[in-house]
Amino acid sequence: MDLLHTLGKSNVIPGGCVATVGNFDGVHRGHRAVLAQLQHHARELGLPSVVLIFEPQPLEYFQPESAPTRLSNFREKFSLLAGEGIDKLVCLRFQASLAAVSAEEFVQRLFVEAMGIRRIIIGDDFRFGQNREGDIQTLRRMGRQAGFDVIPVDSFSMKGERVSSSLVRQALSEHDFRKAASLLGRPYRICGRIRHGDKRGRQLGFPTANIALNRNRPPLHGVYAVYVRGLGETRYEGVANIGTRPVFDGEQLLLEVHILDYSDDIYGQHVEVEFLQYLRGEQKFASVDELRSQIARDINDAKALFASGKDK
Repeated sequence: MDLLHTLGKSNVIPGGCVATVGNFDGVHRGHRAVLAQLQHHARELGLPSVVLIFEPQPLEYFQPESAPTRLSNFREKFSLLAGEGIDKLVCLRFQASLAAVSAEEFVQRLFVEAMGIRRIIIGDDFRFGQNREGDIQTLRRMGRQAGFDVIPVDSFSMKGERVSSSLVRQALSEHDFRKAASLLGRPYRICGRIRHGDKRGRQLGFPTANIALNRNRPPLHGVYAVYVRGLGETRYEGVANIGTRPVFDGEQLLLEVHILDYSDDIYGQHVEVEFLQYLRGEQKFASVDELRSQIARDINDAKALFASGKDK
C-alpha cells in the first residue's frame, strides 16, 4: 500500500480513484464493510482504492483533552488498512489551515483537483468542512457538478448494535475483551517498539519491556494478563501495566510488559501486546516493597489464568 502525506501537483493520483474518508480508528468490522465496498467499486472502474485519513484525528485537534481514547496509532492503522488490500493511503496533517476550509472548497481542492475521485464511498453520517457544515447532501450536489458518484454505506450492525469505534471503546472500558474482539474481528492489541526505560522493573526483580504507546490517550489503564507476539514464532504470556507508575511519581503514560519466563535482550524489536483479562487498576503503594509484593501476586494471578485455559 502506497502512503502519501501531501497532495500537491507532483503527486496527484493519475487517472483518478475510488475513495473513502474517515478516522478508521481500530479498523473494526464496520470499517471493513466500507472497505469491501470501496474495493468492489474500484475493481468495477479499474481504478485504485484510496483511503483518506487525518493526523491528528479532527477531534484530537479541536478537543485534545476530551477527545475519545485512541484505539490505534498511525502505524497500527497503516498496517491494518494494508492488510485489507487498499492501494493507497493518504494521510494529511489536520491543522488550522485545513480546519478553516469550507465544505465546498474541501471537496474541490481534495476530492476533485488533488485526488480525481470518480466515486466516493461514505457513511450517511459523514460530516466535513469548516464547522462540519458539509454532509452527504453537499457531496451529492457537488458530485453532480464535478462528475463523481456518491455511494452511501449503511451502518454495520451486530446483535442489534451499530458497530463503531465508540462501541469498541466501551467494551474495552468494561474489560469485555471478548466483545471487543467480536466487534474488531480480532483480539485487541497494542503494537510498538521496545525501548530503553529507567530499569525500574529490573530493580524490582521483574524486568519489563517498555513499549512506546504513540498516542495521547490509550483506551486501557491498569494491569492485564496478555500475550506478546513478535519475538520469533513463539507466543509469550505476560503481565502488562498501562499507567504512570505513581510509586515513582511518574506522569507519562507507559506500557510495560513483564514477559513470563523470558530473559533475552529484545530492545528495538517491534511487538504486539494482546490483551486478555483485566487484573486490577493502577494503585499507589506506600513503599517499593509493597509494589514488589503486588507485582508477584499479579504474576501468580496471570499464571493461574493461563493454566486454567480461560484465556482461550
